[in-house]
Amino acid sequence: MRSQFSAIRTMAIAVLVGLPGTVAAQQNYPAKPIRWVTPYAPGGSTSALSRLVGEKLSESFGKPVIIDNRPGANTMIGGEAVARASPDGYTILLAGNSQIVLALLMKPPYNVFTDFAPVTILARTNYVLVVNPATPVNNLQEFIAYAKARPGQLNVASVSSGSSQHLMGELFGMLTDVKMKHIPYKGGAQGLTDLMGGHVQASFSNALNVIPHVKNGRLKGLAITGEKRAAALPQVPTYAEAGLPQYDPKNWQGVVAPARTPKPIIAKLSSEMERILAMPDVAEKLVNSGMDPYYTGPEKMAALMKADYAETARIIKTANIKIEE
Repeated sequence: MRSQFSAIRTMAIAVLVGLPGTVAAQQNYPAKPIRWVTPYAPGGSTSALSRLVGEKLSESFGKPVIIDNRPGANTMIGGEAVARASPDGYTILLAGNSQIVLALLMKPPYNVFTDFAPVTILARTNYVLVVNPATPVNNLQEFIAYAKARPGQLNVASVSSGSSQHLMGELFGMLTDVKMKHIPYKGGAQGLTDLMGGHVQASFSNALNVIPHVKNGRLKGLAITGEKRAAALPQVPTYAEAGLPQYDPKNWQGVVAPARTPKPIIAKLSSEMERILAMPDVAEKLVNSGMDPYYTGPEKMAALMKADYAETARIIKTANIKIEE
């Protein structure tokens, strides 16, 4: 009995001795560079978002924020690297809808809800319904009528099966009773090339990727997601303005850390990102690239992820979506 009491007392002393160091580490955070894993190749809108916020974060913390692009396996390589990282706030992940889709369509080597701690959503990415200029439509209602008159004949490009673009197309079809043929590509570049070449007729595309093509007339923009028109595409109406207000897919990008990252560190990262998103130059750059700044904090991000999971599961089930190898 005495030996058991002695062992418990020794453990309690060890915990108490360790507490001051743990508290000090959290108070002094960050004391070294932060690695921001982006599970995409460099050059896209996601990398631009990471670099924009990462540079401001580095300035305010006085420590480097290193953007680590880890593309591959439908973002699972980058996701696993962060899920298995030490929960000390020095490794974070740019996460988005793709992680929710993966949880439903594949078996990633981590659980999106239990292996990560939400920090905040940073931005919502706006998507534009674009068509080849030869398609004889000039607005959303004309496109719906044109597609309804040709069920299954219009080809719609996306970056891959199960992608945000694919899901947006399926949701659009469910709401409008339009049937189109989904054409998945391995990446977005070839799909846009084929769209401009007339091999496919439409695409629900990331605004950043199509802004120059809409401006130079190689593509026609019919409607854009979001609450207001994009500054870079003022001629393209929102879906609500175009007569389809119920079409409101939420495509977001945010930050998560490994599960069990101390709450004070999560709070510090989150509050600093809130301050950065409120900066006029940051907001302007995001808007010009087709994104809307959108700060949520950890709790609201967790709730939105669960709601997104339920809505995405509904779309996948209704459309019978499967990952095509």
